[in-house]
Amino acid sequence: MPKSIDGHSDRFDRLYAALPQTQCTKCGYPDCQGYAMAMDTGEALHNQCPPGGAEGVLRLGKILNQTPLPLNPSNGEERPRAVALIESKACIGCTLCIQACPVDAIVGASKQMHVVLKDWCTGCDLCIPPCPVDCITMVPVTGSLTGWAAWSQIEADLARHRYETRQTRLEREEQDNIRRLAQKAKNKVKALDLESADTEAERLAIERKRAIIAAAMARAQEKLK
Repeated sequence: MPKSIDGHSDRFDRLYAALPQTQCTKCGYPDCQGYAMAMDTGEALHNQCPPGGAEGVLRLGKILNQTPLPLNPSNGEERPRAVALIESKACIGCTLCIQACPVDAIVGASKQMHVVLKDWCTGCDLCIPPCPVDCITMVPVTGSLTGWAAWSQIEADLARHRYETRQTRLEREEQDNIRRLAQKAKNKVKALDLESADTEAERLAIERKRAIIAAAMARAQEKLK
C-alpha cells in the first residue's frame, strides 16, 4: 500500500489511494494528490477524473459518503487506456517530453531519439503539447476496456510510487542547484572584496553588485529552509 501523507486526514489518504494515479491534470488540479485534497476539503466534486471513469466516481463517492454523479464532460470522457508512441524519424531529441512526463516513462538524452516505456506510461497525454515537431501519438492498448477496467490497482500504486519518486528527485535537484548558485554568489562576493575602486563611481558600482548578490543569496537561503 502507498504510504500515508503526513498531516492529512485518513479520508484524504483513502481518496488519494482510490485515484488511478495517471497524474494527467484533467481533473483541473496539478496532480492526483491535489485533487484528493480538493475533494477532502469540499472544494471539488468527485466526478472530475476521466481515467477513473464511472467506477472511479463510485469509489470516490463511497469514501465521501456522497451520491455518485455522472462524469463531468468538461474534464474529459472515459476511454480506453492509451500509451504514448514517439515517431523515431521525426524526434529531434529536445527532451521536452521527458520533462513533461510525470512518471519518468520516457527515456533519452538531448539530441537523441526518445523512447516510451510502455509499461510505465499512464496515458496522461502531457507529453503531447510540448512536443515541437508533433511526433507523439497516443495509441489505445486496452481495446474496449475503459476506466478502472483498463487499469489495475497494482498499476496505479506503481505509477504513484514513480511519480512521488520523481517529485523527490526534482526537489533534491532544485535544492542542489540552489546550493551551487549560492556558492557561486559567495565566490563572487570574495572576488568583489579584492576589487579596488579608484573613483566614487567605481566604489558605488561595486556596492551595487554586492547588494544584488546579497539579495540573491537571501532568496536562495529562503528556498533552502
